[in-house]
Amino acid sequence: MSTAILVQDAYKKFSKDKKPVWKNLITRKSNGVVPDKDNANGSKSSIIAVDRVSFSVREGEIFGILGPNGSGKSTLIRLIATLLLPDGGTIMVLGYDVVRQSMQAQKLINRVSVEASFFKKLSPMENLVYGARLYGMDGKQTRLKVVEILTRLGLEQRAIYKPMEEMSRGMQQKVAIARALLSQPRILLLDEPTTGLDPRSKREVQAIIRELNQEKGTTILLTTHDMVEADNLCERVAIIDGGKIVALDTPEALKQSIAHNGHEPTLEDVFLELTGKKLVEKDEQMG
Repeated sequence: MSTAILVQDAYKKFSKDKKPVWKNLITRKSNGVVPDKDNANGSKSSIIAVDRVSFSVREGEIFGILGPNGSGKSTLIRLIATLLLPDGGTIMVLGYDVVRQSMQAQKLINRVSVEASFFKKLSPMENLVYGARLYGMDGKQTRLKVVEILTRLGLEQRAIYKPMEEMSRGMQQKVAIARALLSQPRILLLDEPTTGLDPRSKREVQAIIRELNQEKGTTILLTTHDMVEADNLCERVAIIDGGKIVALDTPEALKQSIAHNGHEPTLEDVFLELTGKKLVEKDEQMG
């Protein structure tokens, strides 16, 4: 089986001001110094979001990246999606380098994120037709395909033509998935696609993910902090913490790698054993 995604020593850091800009400006002006454009921001510190990460995803696989908020999951997805440039390492998508051959890579992938944005005053149909035009797709055929996909995802016909702002969070996430499917990507990047959904909508979205993989052979890279979701959907899981991958294997092998302690281990137990942290804090569970 060929490799769909190859990540080798990927590295990404972000600069962060140690002091707010306005404080630096006030300090400099009070001392009679006019700040120049290079130094007006004062000294900066760096945050390493992705730290020499390496892994590969097989074509047709559902591969999970499991980690808490702030662990580097979303940054990694954005690097693969060509939305960010890596500061080091290489990332290949079906043989194309995402930096040197970004246009070719972009034609093969699509991304769904937890913060999917739409024109809320427009309907799902209007939003999806607009997105399809960016891919050069025919309007009439697109409208037929939009109805077919959204109906399959569980939207009623009348909902397809209502403003997005009148739809639930779960329905909007289904529209986001439909938008990604219009271009028939060979690789689908799902960045916490079920976060914040009610249990029923979460199950429906997970069923769609499984169906895409089994019926269309779509390669899926899924980030999540939902251990049950990762366990149920993913053939292999990489556990990420502090921008580093600390373990990578099948969910079953990861669970068998730690002591049972009188109960069947979960991926939560694996994460706690490897990092000393809980995967999801109480305030995240309640939010």
